[in-house]
Amino acid sequence: MDKSPDAFRTISEAAEELDVPQHVLRFWETRFSQIKPMKRAGGRRYYRPADVELLKGIRSLLYKEGYTIRGVQKILKEDGASYVASVGRGEIEPRKREGEMASAPPPGTAKSAPRVGKGGSTAASPDAAPAQPLLPLGEVRVVVNRLSENHADMLRAALRDLGDARRILDPSQGR
Repeated sequence: MDKSPDAFRTISEAAEELDVPQHVLRFWETRFSQIKPMKRAGGRRYYRPADVELLKGIRSLLYKEGYTIRGVQKILKEDGASYVASVGRGEIEPRKREGEMASAPPPGTAKSAPRVGKGGSTAASPDAAPAQPLLPLGEVRVVVNRLSENHADMLRAALRDLGDARRILDPSQGR
């Protein structure tokens, strides 16, 4: 028997409806202050219908649109939870990503890196560009790849987020 759309959902029901593991919902609660499930005695969570709609919007922005957690936090701050919930219901198209990441391919569409064989050589794919000629023995070409300050900041932020996630998922890391 299916629940009424207005019924509260347990964490397992919400996770199943959103097709994400329960620990992801718990993690999102730590990152998005707008997610506030009711907690009963013993800490059991009950998600209101509005919470589930917001979670659907967050999931859509993260998984379908390719936003980062920080990007979704920015959208929630600027546009509000009702906007994100509307995205989750499919009522509106989400705004496009801005800045440096706007040119990144949508999730799941990037080309995979070349495979490296035993001798360190890469396996040529039919659509690959021709390989660069080897330099004569003893000749060295200096290549400097520097990140822009914006890219470096984005990498630092991602590292901080990963460290936070690690501390949440592995309590032995300390707080």
